[in-house]
Amino acid sequence: MLITDLLEETYLAISANKTRSGLTILGIVIGIGSVIAMISIGQGATGSIETSIQSMGSNLITVSPGFQRSFSQVSAGRGSAQTLTIEDSETIAKEIPFVGAVAPELSRRYQIVAKGKNTNTQVVGTVASYPSVKNIEIDQGSFISEQNVSNQSKVAVLGPTTRDDLFGEGTIPIGETVRINGINFKIIGITKSKGGTGFGSQDDMVFIPITTAQKFLAGADYVSTISVQAESPQVMTQVQTGITNLLLELHNITDPQMADFSVLSQQDILGAASSMTNTMTILLAAIAGISLIVGGIGIMNMMMTTVTERTREIGLRKAVGAKRLDISLQFLAEAVMLTFIGGVVGIILGSGIAYGITFFAGMATKISLFSIILAFSVSAGIGIVFGYWPAQKAAKLNPIEALRYE
Repeated sequence: MLITDLLEETYLAISANKTRSGLTILGIVIGIGSVIAMISIGQGATGSIETSIQSMGSNLITVSPGFQRSFSQVSAGRGSAQTLTIEDSETIAKEIPFVGAVAPELSRRYQIVAKGKNTNTQVVGTVASYPSVKNIEIDQGSFISEQNVSNQSKVAVLGPTTRDDLFGEGTIPIGETVRINGINFKIIGITKSKGGTGFGSQDDMVFIPITTAQKFLAGADYVSTISVQAESPQVMTQVQTGITNLLLELHNITDPQMADFSVLSQQDILGAASSMTNTMTILLAAIAGISLIVGGIGIMNMMMTTVTERTREIGLRKAVGAKRLDISLQFLAEAVMLTFIGGVVGIILGSGIAYGITFFAGMATKISLFSIILAFSVSAGIGIVFGYWPAQKAAKLNPIEALRYE
């Protein structure tokens, strides 16, 4: 049988019952579209997290408080303990080589009030070196100075999102007052927008001197984290090791497994975040893939029905010389064509859903070549797998019995 004849017969067979063929294709469309959309959302989330982590600073190493392991060998909650101090950060800056800058932080969420408006946001107590460590730029006014830190000044620098929430978009509130936890702070600067959303956005923060945060807000002398900027990517491992050894000595800890802190580089954080999002992407794609199996069963059911309906036709074809391979290829081609059409429409649908999510919900999505190739491969595989049995059943029919079939 010529390929042109095979394609023509396939087209005629599928178009003979448009409603049934359309409903069968719909199952594949929904399955492929769901897989494309889920993978796009997962990869978009991965890219967004990577961008967010990289925007936090260059060559960044983060020291967080908290015991790595308890006596029962169960990891304790990092960041919740109170084991790091400003003195630790000062010692790191003095004794660890290849350190560009060090910025201790004391961070908590507070209700911020100004001119009858309020917002709940992250208040970060820090030092003058923070902009250098975290790649923060000032848009208006100035950042916290060392004098502000030493004098425990009640001054604040707002992120642009916080500024917009309290004073309106595009305003210049330098010299205005905001109230944090019942205490008035004078605004001395506004940072430039870095983008990003959610609780980790540096645009939705208020920065105050760390000594002020410790005395007037937290009432304690600990710090939440210590951010360290290495001089270059090549020395990050060396700096990370040096910080670990120094803090073990300062905290009088002999067993590294019992360290009351953790030292993580950007690569460590990025690797953990990527691993988590990749796992979620696979899980979402697997859930969406269940509909592909349902669609494949629908194709097999349709082809089995078609074989029954066309039994006399099969007998006639065999009687005039059609071989078993010709019959098998004909029905297999019909199944593959159904899944191919469903795959193409499904890719268009999935891409449309992904773009729609980005446009309407503002969530980043990424349609990759891998997901498109996967969709085509899966759709072709479904056509072959679920079309093989009906095709073989048709090919094995006895021509005499087929001609007698009513």
